[in-house]
Amino acid sequence: MATVSPFPPPFQHPNTSSKFLSPMLQPDLEQLEEQHKQQLQPQAAVEQVDNDPKQSHLNPCPNNGLINKSISTVYRVSFNQNASCFAIGTDCGISVYSCDPFCEMFRRYFDNGGGIGIIEMLFRSNILVFVGNGDNPQYPRNKVIIWDDHQSCCIGELRFRSAVRSVRLRLDCIVVILEQKIFIYNFADVKLVHQIETISNPKGLCEIPQKAGSPVLVCPGLQNGQVRVEHFTSKRTKFIFAHDSRIASFALSHEGYVLATSSIKGTLIRIFSTQDGTLLQEVRRGADRAEIHSVSFSPTAQWLAVSSDKGTVHAFRLKVNLGNQDKTKNSPISRVTLAASSSPLSFIKGVLPKYFSSEWSVAQFRLPGDSEYIVTFGHEKNTLLILGLDGSFIRCKFDPSSGKEMTQLEIHNFLKSEKAS
Repeated sequence: MATVSPFPPPFQHPNTSSKFLSPMLQPDLEQLEEQHKQQLQPQAAVEQVDNDPKQSHLNPCPNNGLINKSISTVYRVSFNQNASCFAIGTDCGISVYSCDPFCEMFRRYFDNGGGIGIIEMLFRSNILVFVGNGDNPQYPRNKVIIWDDHQSCCIGELRFRSAVRSVRLRLDCIVVILEQKIFIYNFADVKLVHQIETISNPKGLCEIPQKAGSPVLVCPGLQNGQVRVEHFTSKRTKFIFAHDSRIASFALSHEGYVLATSSIKGTLIRIFSTQDGTLLQEVRRGADRAEIHSVSFSPTAQWLAVSSDKGTVHAFRLKVNLGNQDKTKNSPISRVTLAASSSPLSFIKGVLPKYFSSEWSVAQFRLPGDSEYIVTFGHEKNTLLILGLDGSFIRCKFDPSSGKEMTQLEIHNFLKSEKAS
């Protein structure tokens, strides 16, 4: 069970602070981006309310938003909900970058160098979520800290009996994932609205659609290979037996209509309808076992990207039809269907082994190192954004008609840029 903690000074509870506003009413990073475009140099992302380090857990940044401090370990890299920014949690604090153009927006380093193992952004607003990590964690691993960077203070805290594995944010909710339990809170008042028990979930697997109000949540079920789909509006729970072995990764489409899953074998990715659990498509990453690091849908669910420890990112063409949607109140979920198959081997499925009839990726990208990488889709057509724990930020483009290797458009190392500053 979690508790919402009251705060001694200088912390302020969100319900008692007269300065606290809705995240959507606060100044956000889009204002900074406009300043960046006009002045052609990075600046501080938000206004600092109190510039006295003794009154804040985070050092205020000088005008250029940079502090000279050496990072030795990156614990977490994550994109925000629309892939316009990404954040990193390190042994020193956190940093936030813009994806297009690539530049550091701001960084916040702790006085005592405390580590941050989980960092999540709320789109491009000033609201972030921290969880401590490392040999010298800034916060206990069982606490979720809700941080308002406009006020430079903590505005909320959720405490649990065990370590927090991951957090998901949306404009209307906060989802906290523990080893065997998931807690869902209303964002406005941080009240617990739902909780779910799961099988052991050390990676903190859980996904919610990016669209606020989409009444779907996906998490591991109570058995190996099982995925649980919660439909909150209709108060339905759907269990999907996606794989024979333990689930390693999954992703939801932006609207929450389609689910992609992979197991610890890492050879196949299966596409399901979240409405009724129907298997819509199956694509093959490869023949050898692999650890899947991330799975991501394009905004239209036309493409799927997958990264793994094999050092390759794959892009797959999906044949899911999202056009027939039932907009009635009784059935808010899309009626997802499978488009006509275009696989040249589809006519002999069931005759040859599944390996030969599987659908393969239309393009691949060879990663520069053996680090862990996550992938998402860029805002430009047929582009991917790739982040690595080694500091890599890569933008590449694929041509679905050629089937060739992806073209690298740009590459940066955000760790080198931080050390240089």
